[in-house]
Amino acid sequence: MAADTRRYSCETAAQTLEWMNAIADFIRVFKPLLDAHVVNFFKDRLWELVDEQWMDCLRKESVENLLKLPSGFAQDYWPDSLKHFLCNLKSLVLPREQGLMHRISPNLHVASLGTVLSQGMNLKKKHEVEILAAIVSAITRESGAGTIIDVGSGQGYLAQALSFHYQHSVIAIDASLHHANVTNARAERIKKHYAAKLYKSLSNGVFSFWVPYIIFFLLFLLHCVYLTFNTLLISAASLYLKLPRTVTCNVLSSKALTALSIASLCEDNIKESTACGSESKLDDYENLKTDSAEVCSLSNNHYGDSFLVLTGLHACGDLSVNMLRTFMDCEQVRALVGIGCCYNLLSEDYTEKTGNSCGFPISNAAKLSSIILGKNARDLACQSAERWRILNEDAALQNFDVHAFRAAFQMVLDKYFPEIIVSSPSIGRQGKAIRRQQCRRLRESQPNTKGVLGKDCCSGAMGCQEIKIQSQRSNNYMLFEDFCKSGLLRLGCRISEDIDLLEIWNAAQNYTELIGPFWSLRAALGPLVETYILLDRLLFLQEQGNSVEAFLFPIFDPTLSPRNIAIIARKK
Repeated sequence: MAADTRRYSCETAAQTLEWMNAIADFIRVFKPLLDAHVVNFFKDRLWELVDEQWMDCLRKESVENLLKLPSGFAQDYWPDSLKHFLCNLKSLVLPREQGLMHRISPNLHVASLGTVLSQGMNLKKKHEVEILAAIVSAITRESGAGTIIDVGSGQGYLAQALSFHYQHSVIAIDASLHHANVTNARAERIKKHYAAKLYKSLSNGVFSFWVPYIIFFLLFLLHCVYLTFNTLLISAASLYLKLPRTVTCNVLSSKALTALSIASLCEDNIKESTACGSESKLDDYENLKTDSAEVCSLSNNHYGDSFLVLTGLHACGDLSVNMLRTFMDCEQVRALVGIGCCYNLLSEDYTEKTGNSCGFPISNAAKLSSIILGKNARDLACQSAERWRILNEDAALQNFDVHAFRAAFQMVLDKYFPEIIVSSPSIGRQGKAIRRQQCRRLRESQPNTKGVLGKDCCSGAMGCQEIKIQSQRSNNYMLFEDFCKSGLLRLGCRISEDIDLLEIWNAAQNYTELIGPFWSLRAALGPLVETYILLDRLLFLQEQGNSVEAFLFPIFDPTLSPRNIAIIARKK
């Protein structure tokens, strides 16, 4: 395999297609590795899918170097074929380093959110909201749009930053009524803070400027019977603030989102909170799309200069794709800024018989290529090479152990519960819970553990660290036994004395050292699959012709926010 050091581009549809074709050719060669799942590692002897020379090399490799492998880092002494594999991968993957914001808009300035607006956000969410809100605000002003629609708004962090900090009119759409209630309650609390802040500013200068003086004088005449002058100033300040409107709706198609987008231009059509989560109520929006000519006529007559911007911070699965289709279908939508996630939840043509409305592929060229990713490959696209690269050794070993426990548990199901294994059972995150329980037991039985190890066994980003004790093999079996009992209980299976867990663990244990190399090689393909999915979305927009300007841009720090590539589109 010769190494390909060329750099691909996606500035034009032809260049994007060339890049996608190169990825498709690469994927076809390694499709068996993509289709494999680590839960079947022992049962199906998956290490045999990997070049024997590669596996012999990597099984002796340090954990640190294994964690760098998914990011494309190779060691000089590795086999040439393995180095070429990683070099080709690196040349095919979209750059993930955070880009310079001024390349998106020369007027872009990322402001830090205050403690009131950022309350409840963790470091990752604050980082994302600050950057995305600034980008969306700049694009909204440049496009002349009057309203922003936040699709998959969650608890409303982005919508509230756009409303209060940047003073935009925002509609927050989410499938959860609970999220809508949280958004509204949080917005009211923030409104009080900003109203008091604005009141202080206005009251200091109320007699210095004629316009505010007239406004407050008129309000005084209307409310003097009920309000004191100071309360009146606070009420007047509140009138200046814009709160995001919330819409609770399970957007199952681009037609529904298009209908909501059109209806949002007519304020009477959307209440402050609209609950339409059920499928029957969603049909109302499907009907609205069917009769959208009448709605478009109404919006053009009364809101002819009103336009929309669609945005979504990690809109899940097909929701990101519905945003792209709505951007093209709805004339009033002038721009789009979207970051997708949860590729595992994408509907895929050829495998799920979803027809023309599938989440992948959506570009005509990708459909003609007939490439099938499958759920295992789409799961892999959700991995974060950047986060694995900075993981410490103990936490990495813990994760490899969990993979080994789950793969050995699959052998238990295959031998003793074959009727269950056909349904691809999910047992949740049992491994990490078992590891934490074991650490607690060891701490209780060995009060001086911290002194012996020189560190607290429960420090680190991934939870409880690997406890290094002399009887490691015996300890791992105990953990595996606990893992199996917990898993069988979760699946509703009876644990009988006929189940020989020790026999299965002994059969698997000699191959556990191959888990790390296998996982690392397979994880290296994840960024490639994500690149193909994102290029498919970009090509869909580029296929629309010169009327649309679209590009991909890494807007977040990938170590903080792994899904960091935004698709930005404007209508010319």
